[in-house]
Amino acid sequence: MPPAHDPSVEVRRSRRRARTVTAWREDGRTIVAIPARFTRAQEAEWVGRMVARLAAQEKRRRPSDDELLSRAADLSARYLGGRAVPSSVRWSTQQGRRWGSCTPTDGTIRISDRIRGMPRWVTDYVLLHELTHLLHPGHGPEFWAELERYPHTERARGFLEGYAHAVDREGVRPAAVPSPTGPWSHDDAPDDGPDGVDDDVEEDGRPA
Repeated sequence: MPPAHDPSVEVRRSRRRARTVTAWREDGRTIVAIPARFTRAQEAEWVGRMVARLAAQEKRRRPSDDELLSRAADLSARYLGGRAVPSSVRWSTQQGRRWGSCTPTDGTIRISDRIRGMPRWVTDYVLLHELTHLLHPGHGPEFWAELERYPHTERARGFLEGYAHAVDREGVRPAAVPSPTGPWSHDDAPDDGPDGVDDDVEEDGRPA
């Protein structure tokens, strides 16, 4: 079934929207906002494009255990000189209020399922935090000196603190907590943000 005719996809046309197309999840549906001037053919093309991009973004934010281990190796090489080598890295539903945990004696790392779906730069921070514990079990000055090599440490900590505050205040798990710094695009920085994906269009409706 083409995305444009999928009942789980809602297309919203706006006369105020001229240069961008945006897609996001809302109450279990995919919303695609497009310029009102689009033809039906342009609508179908852009809905398909944006649904695929949104799915790709979500897949990137929900890596498997094997992908977590691979990402941990990349982060260790980039920020810790490859010195932190975990024996395993996996998602866990048994972390309570912790974002992750590490057992230095056997090299195992567990990442809380609560962060699954958060922006990649947040997941990377949590992974690096636990990787650093393989080198420094406590939270002393040496630990933080290692972790400060990651350029988004403070942003990620703020994001997680905001998330935890929202849970404590509302008593429910929010779908996402926006980053206070807004959307980014570089691989090492916050990505499209938790709210969805955007793209620019030319006057004729093609990608900019």
